[in-house]
Amino acid sequence: MLVRHGQVIAEGWWAPQAANAQHVFFSLSKSFTSTAVGIAIAAGKLNLNDRVIDLFPAQTPDAPAQNLKLIRIRDLLSMNTGHHTADLAKFNWVPSDPDQTLVAAFLNLPVEHKPGTHFLYHTPATYLLSAIVQKVTGEGLIDYLSPRLFAPLGINRPHWDESRDGIALGGFGLRATTEDIAKLGQLYLQRGEWNGQRLIPANYVEAATTKQTSNGSNPNSDWEQGYGYQFCRNKTSGFRGDGRFGQSCIVLPGYDAVIAMTSGTLDMGAVMNQVWDH
Repeated sequence: MLVRHGQVIAEGWWAPQAANAQHVFFSLSKSFTSTAVGIAIAAGKLNLNDRVIDLFPAQTPDAPAQNLKLIRIRDLLSMNTGHHTADLAKFNWVPSDPDQTLVAAFLNLPVEHKPGTHFLYHTPATYLLSAIVQKVTGEGLIDYLSPRLFAPLGINRPHWDESRDGIALGGFGLRATTEDIAKLGQLYLQRGEWNGQRLIPANYVEAATTKQTSNGSNPNSDWEQGYGYQFCRNKTSGFRGDGRFGQSCIVLPGYDAVIAMTSGTLDMGAVMNQVWDH
């Protein structure tokens, strides 16, 4: 779907897909989780500088390492938790110990780098954000976002897969329609306002969609132009949320436009290049 000046100007689905079909968003789910964090911050439930271990004292190791102590919500949002790929590979979404929660599994991983200094894109960080929202609000992501985001935007019957601990997976597992992606993009294009109602603080929209950390230096890659709070910067202009196999919410403020895509491709870069060419 292509939206300009708030109006759909082009759209299409190819069988067996359809306009009313829900799609798995994969990592595009992360941008919705970030939105929940921004709303919770505006409600006074959270602060970007809150330490993770302070929110989960019962699941923190008895003698937490110094780097673990330093991880803040902003580090989870910007993928700057300080972990190594090899250490994150030890994170099991179904821990062998049936009594261990996924939060505890994350907090028991080694943290090699000082948080805020080492970018590493990983989904467990977003799961922690989901767990944090649920901890401070008493509601899972679907219930928390329903009156604050989904209902105002007209997003109907969204579904989010949960861990065995009853927490929305956060970084993946959200299901909704292509148009629902366009609605999120339009909301961010409008700096958090929808039909005269402020849904997300404008300063959070700004922070989430601007470069908070470097994620590479290749000028030809759409995945190395800087990372915000669960949003990527584009190599041409604007920003986006995206997910594996080509689920994209591309926002182009310079064109007052939003492009929403649900796909099944292994070459997301080729699809993005078509966007920029056309």
